[in-house]
Amino acid sequence: MIATIQYNSRKIQIDVSKPIDISIAIDMSKKNINAWYIDDPQIVPEESDGKVIKVSEGAVVNFNSIHFNPHSHITHTECVGHITKEIHSVNKNLKHYFFVAEVVTVAPENDGDDFFISKKQIKTALRNKKRDAIIIRTLPNLLEKKSKRYSNTNPPFLLEEVATYLIEKGIKHLLIDLPSVDKEKDDGKLLVHNAFWNTKGKLRMDATITEFIYVPNSVDDGEYLLNLMIAPFENDATPSKPILYKIIE
Repeated sequence: MIATIQYNSRKIQIDVSKPIDISIAIDMSKKNINAWYIDDPQIVPEESDGKVIKVSEGAVVNFNSIHFNPHSHITHTECVGHITKEIHSVNKNLKHYFFVAEVVTVAPENDGDDFFISKKQIKTALRNKKRDAIIIRTLPNLLEKKSKRYSNTNPPFLLEEVATYLIEKGIKHLLIDLPSVDKEKDDGKLLVHNAFWNTKGKLRMDATITEFIYVPNSVDDGEYLLNLMIAPFENDATPSKPILYKIIE
């Protein structure tokens, strides 16, 4: 089914029957992703009067409680409140959900034990394109990204110069298939987070960072319409389900 969407001054056509889900779910039947040195998530049925509230145990409904951390266990979208003393909610500050996005694939450079993505790489990928969002797929793009245990592995990260460049390009939404845009252990500097949200100047309240995505290898680099769906948690970060639609020329 082809739909035409008016986006700013541009008419965009997409096939709504072909969504591309780039989120990673919490799935207790599989090995989950995990980062930041905490235990795995839990989805367990509640109990009442000593009885498990689960249909297979004789209850009339399934009634599960979920314990998780969005930064550690699932695709999540965060706002500047992630790193500020003042509490800011991504649910209150993200007011629009459709964006023109560019998918780019990058093989991180390395310096010793560190693997990183540079401004030169992103600039080469974006060239003169004008986008609201960038979706970074890193190589190698293995399925194990959906179940990797990232703690103490020093995963790839962005250099601070990338965040500065993305601001210059007018990009407000940064999505990446890693647990963080910053180095795992950087003495709390969080250079990319701080630069992207401009914490030394006027805060970019409507800018977001989405981490722990997974872009399948079958998805080509290029232009897409991004639907950045988030769960309604009043928190600095919330689980999210980014969906891509290929833009029909």
